[in-house]
Amino acid sequence: MTPSRDIARLLEIMKALRTPVTGCPWDLEQTFATIAPYTIEEAYEVADAIERGDIEDLKDELGDLLLQVVFHAQMGSEDGQFDFGDVVEAITTKMIRRHPHVFGDAEARDAGMAKDSWERIKAEEKVDKAARKAARGIVEGPKGLLDSVNSGLPALERAVRLTAKAGTVGFDWDDPHAVIAKIREELEEIEAEIEKPRSDEALEEELGDVLFAVANLARHLKLDPEKALRRGNEKFRRRFAFIERRLAEQGRPLGAASLDEMEEIWQQAKRATRE
Repeated sequence: MTPSRDIARLLEIMKALRTPVTGCPWDLEQTFATIAPYTIEEAYEVADAIERGDIEDLKDELGDLLLQVVFHAQMGSEDGQFDFGDVVEAITTKMIRRHPHVFGDAEARDAGMAKDSWERIKAEEKVDKAARKAARGIVEGPKGLLDSVNSGLPALERAVRLTAKAGTVGFDWDDPHAVIAKIREELEEIEAEIEKPRSDEALEEELGDVLFAVANLARHLKLDPEKALRRGNEKFRRRFAFIERRLAEQGRPLGAASLDEMEEIWQQAKRATRE
């Protein structure tokens, strides 16, 4: 089988990978649930390539993300639930419906009007979707204010949106310093939990409260916590690489240095970064 610019070739490859007996054993074992983490990871790698301004990487990462869509579509077709064509039809229908100012008679003089129209149509779609579910006998209970925040979002992003949504009805601080005070309070609670007989569930709950409060602080500062954490991760990587280089210059492996020695070099890395 040869590479191609035609989406049909990618569909053929995926079908071959999922063909019993002759396909790939790993691909054959996968389900929607096991593939979902890879789908999320590939989306992040697309975002990373964009942030780095690496267009060549962006091309490759978009291909990896497209493969995830094809993978899910192939699994859906095997059970007769949906196929790639259904996915394409669903999104083209949605895009045409949500852009009446482009494909219909509506008017949108600026981006703000276009976004308002999008949100209005999206809300109408939710009502229609609920009606179709009810017709199939699926009756959902009343929705609370925060139920509209997608549970599939990355945890930090969902925390930001939950607090923002609660803020629309006044359940919010009006000062970042108040959020910082809350973070201190949550840190004290996790410290207290550490002193007790170990309970992973309780510790996880307290740690979640700390992270939730930090995400809320990011929102108050009008910063993206995901982006901030990615920068923090990269800073840690660079400084740790500095430690590796310094020890290598001394002819010493990482494991041969004490924590105090590595901390001293870490501080050198911090100073070098500032300079």
